[in-house]
Amino acid sequence: MKILIYPAVDDVRLATLREAAGSARLVNASDEAQALEEIADADAFLGKITPPVLARARKLRWVQSFTASLEHYVFPELVRHSCVMTNMRGLFSDVIADHVFGYILCFARNLHLYLRRQREARWAPVGGGMDPQPFTTGPSRVTPVDRAHVHLSDATLGVVGMGHIGGEVAARGRAFGMKILGVDPLPRGEAVWPMSRLDELLAASDYVVICAPHTPETAGMFHRARIRKMKKTAILINIGRGAIIPLADLTAALEAGDIAGAALDVFETEPLPPDHPLWKRENVILTPHVAAASVHIAERHLALLLDNVARFVRGDELRNVVDKANWY
Repeated sequence: MKILIYPAVDDVRLATLREAAGSARLVNASDEAQALEEIADADAFLGKITPPVLARARKLRWVQSFTASLEHYVFPELVRHSCVMTNMRGLFSDVIADHVFGYILCFARNLHLYLRRQREARWAPVGGGMDPQPFTTGPSRVTPVDRAHVHLSDATLGVVGMGHIGGEVAARGRAFGMKILGVDPLPRGEAVWPMSRLDELLAASDYVVICAPHTPETAGMFHRARIRKMKKTAILINIGRGAIIPLADLTAALEAGDIAGAALDVFETEPLPPDHPLWKRENVILTPHVAAASVHIAERHLALLLDNVARFVRGDELRNVVDKANWY
């Protein structure tokens, strides 16, 4: 049995892969020329396969992507090929969900606004001044600042894409007492609706979190007309893929007041151009594609890779098998 790796991995990682592979032969290709030469009799490929490399494969049964997202990986010949393909999904779910709730808490408690005012040494509660006697007897008084800060247990969280990441986002929402709605191409009873109910989810949600991958179906999904299905008081959050929200449509929606705000970690164009109007909007939080950043990702990545190599050599079922035609 032969396993080809391209691009080449470092010596430390290669040593652990050789141990996991047992009697299988590993080839760590240093360039594409070597990959083209070695692929003919390879049973498995780890890394970034290209159309020219795939065209020379004669025995290929398994391709392992080093990434979770596949929009820049899959090509028609690979979709048609009989090989099984696996990816790296599931490594980032908890840390990305934490990032999402950083956004949600900022908007719920106006922390992003208070940070700006802190730099100005400006004491200015959002919504106006606090009631100096909030606990007096008699009719309850709701002050402007009370209405400006959200009690999360009163809010509905809508999750678009209930895979690993979406499931973790939903779990955190439940911990805060939020009502959870979810849609996914693979509906699961009352807990996860089919995608045909997306507009229903948007109309009911106070926070909408996009956890979907970039696929032919999701590209441009959150166009202006769809954003208008949301509440005017709602917040749109995208940690899925930038191609899902056309930036011009989102900018126009925010300028028109179609929604109350947005938080983005991924963008249709990356890096976001410095002159883009989203940078200067107070009701927008932008982070530079760092939601998955964690000291634990490298070790998780290697652990999954080693496990799948050992499974393949033993003839066991592989983890993270994907539907190549659907890119996930």
